[in-house]
Amino acid sequence: MKTPGVVRTTKLFLRGNRNLLTGRPLVVSFEVTSSCNANCDHCDKGGLLADETPMTPAEIGEHYSRLRPVAVQLSGGEPLLREDIVEITREIKEPGGEPYLILVTNGRLLTKENYLALCDAGVDQCSVSLDFPDHRHDDFRQTPGLFRHLETTIPDLALLGKKNIVMNTTITSRNVGLLTRMCELVNSWGASISYSAYSAMRTGDPTYSVSSKEDLQTLRSQLDEIMRMKRRGACVRNPDSILNDTFRFFSEGGAPGCMAGYRFLLITPEGYYRPCAHKPLKYRSQKELIDHFSKNNNCRGCYVAIRSYCEDSYLRLVKEQFLSRILPHG
Repeated sequence: MKTPGVVRTTKLFLRGNRNLLTGRPLVVSFEVTSSCNANCDHCDKGGLLADETPMTPAEIGEHYSRLRPVAVQLSGGEPLLREDIVEITREIKEPGGEPYLILVTNGRLLTKENYLALCDAGVDQCSVSLDFPDHRHDDFRQTPGLFRHLETTIPDLALLGKKNIVMNTTITSRNVGLLTRMCELVNSWGASISYSAYSAMRTGDPTYSVSSKEDLQTLRSQLDEIMRMKRRGACVRNPDSILNDTFRFFSEGGAPGCMAGYRFLLITPEGYYRPCAHKPLKYRSQKELIDHFSKNNNCRGCYVAIRSYCEDSYLRLVKEQFLSRILPHG
């Protein structure tokens, strides 16, 4: 007899198969606000916006219904600044459990109460940013007390047993030698870790890129050790193939073959369609985005998580993103 988890995973797989065949995206990231309560060194957002007029939950739900992706990210800015974030979640989540719903937050406003409310409303994964394994995280995000809040809050939430907390680490020249240490810390909190690649496209600052020979050697050593740690049971969300492709992105200075608009896209707080967070372009629909951007897109400037997972080869995607959730681990 199939368990509910297997049934749902199968449904998500079938939807992904259909979307690949029909041209609908696999993942849509809704930036539900551009306001943020942090001011991170590697991001182009920061600060609270007084004149923002974001979409209502119902309007966000209408966009979702047109696209029906496999997965949805609720991001920002800081999505927990939206007092109606639980209502937004309910507008997107379907009765059958689709889509796979991810909340992306810096964690400053994360509490047991709103975490449980969001999980009850349909959030499948709570992704919390973590750039350093200590109080350097506060300086990097210009948010005093943030690391202390995370190191006390995340273990308490993990004890609730939902196993859906993932700490997201953006690999930069500042933390490249700390990746394994961060894995150990996050796992000690009872959470998983996921790694993504810094791109200078958002800020125009190349100094955070991993580019020097010494940094690349450090990155290769750290990623190799992370893969060994995975085999020993460490909770790391990235498949080895994506970790290796992340190294390739840095060592080759880019990643060709971007499929923004086709497999993934971003919708702004006001309802405009954008290829990604790095391109300040605005369109009224996926079709317009594809016609005016995607068909002539030759950008190779990022390899962030949303891209790396969506652009994996279909066979590898099936093996690593779907079958790994269905088949028992041995």
